[in-house]
Amino acid sequence: MTCTVKVLRSPGSRLPQYMSPDSAGADITACLERDVVIGVGERKLIPTGIRLEIPRGYEGQVRPRSGLALKHGVTVLNAPGTIDSDYRGEVSVILVNHGKEPFTVRHGDRIAQLVIAPVVQARFVAADSLSDTERGQCGFGSTGTGCEGEKDRG
Repeated sequence: MTCTVKVLRSPGSRLPQYMSPDSAGADITACLERDVVIGVGERKLIPTGIRLEIPRGYEGQVRPRSGLALKHGVTVLNAPGTIDSDYRGEVSVILVNHGKEPFTVRHGDRIAQLVIAPVVQARFVAADSLSDTERGQCGFGSTGTGCEGEKDRG
């Protein structure tokens, strides 16, 4: 399945690029006038120099690159970041350094992946009750713990 995404580029920016024919995510790159150093434990907003026109009914998801995470401990802080179809501003990526040393981002570095995905909008309705399930309210954050005695309390 494909869709067309228009890209408005700033000087020096690069189009998102799929690195193999079956890649789900297209690499997006930093568009910088000077290097940005992300200290240990710090986060920085990194511009990409691209603006997108994502078709209605789709979203852009900004995801980490596994190589940066494994080699340097650098990842996308709000992963996945969402780019709504009606947003027309520059795409920027919040990188955080969980590594053991400062990390330098340079112009043209591949900093994240962009996945274009279909979106379904729910119709939310107020309710007086919800249907019962075996799990019920137990296991926030994990389906196997934190339920002792909770089912009996309702």
